[in-house]
Amino acid sequence: MLLTIDVGNTNTVLGIFDESDLLRSWRVKTDPRSTADELWLQYKALVEGYEITGLAICSTVPATLRELRHMIDDYFAEIRVTIVEPGIKTGVPLLVDNPKEIGADRIVNTLAAHTLYGGPAIVVDFGTSTNLDVVSPKGEFLGGALAPGIEISVDALAARAAQLRKVELVKPKNVIGKNTVEALQSGTIFGFAGQVDGLVDRITAELLETYSEKPHVIATGGLAPLIFGVAETIDHYEPDLTLIGLRLIHERNA
Repeated sequence: MLLTIDVGNTNTVLGIFDESDLLRSWRVKTDPRSTADELWLQYKALVEGYEITGLAICSTVPATLRELRHMIDDYFAEIRVTIVEPGIKTGVPLLVDNPKEIGADRIVNTLAAHTLYGGPAIVVDFGTSTNLDVVSPKGEFLGGALAPGIEISVDALAARAAQLRKVELVKPKNVIGKNTVEALQSGTIFGFAGQVDGLVDRITAELLETYSEKPHVIATGGLAPLIFGVAETIDHYEPDLTLIGLRLIHERNA
């Protein structure tokens, strides 16, 4: 079975695949201070009972990736490991000024989105930052837009405004909040939905200048459920998009 690990700045998502079937997934906190042995103990407890025969990893946290390499040497030396980095076959041409700047998760999401939905496509990844990644009809990565994430924005507002505080992130009943909590929830949920809709509309307009069809818009990431169903431009919600992309890249490098 294949263990996939997507290390993000805030959370790490793990998944177990039996061929193309995702059997189970987990979401845990990312701690850049964790050592290789601590990572092994945490992951071992989650995947106990599964026979791991392959491992696929992408990471946006250099410190954690370094420890993962040590973990692989100590505990996964006998299985095939794929780490998404330069030299790995992804099948995703990067049509940007500096391909080395593109995070591994954005490449993985591009491959998964094009495989599942075709192109053109826009992947909206709601994580520590909100990433909008644009995919051509041929599966090329065309670039995109990056914005501060939902939780970062809420934390910054609570830290800088004396009379405001962090609130539970849920969709309020009305846009016009009748108290501070509802007003903050409205501004956060409807505000970010409006931001996504505005960016998607502008990206779509640029794509239509080159391609004849509108893009599929796919939401993913830990905070996607907050905005999916509120943002009017999002067509699909795929919570396991990055894990699926890791499986596909692992298969390409067999």
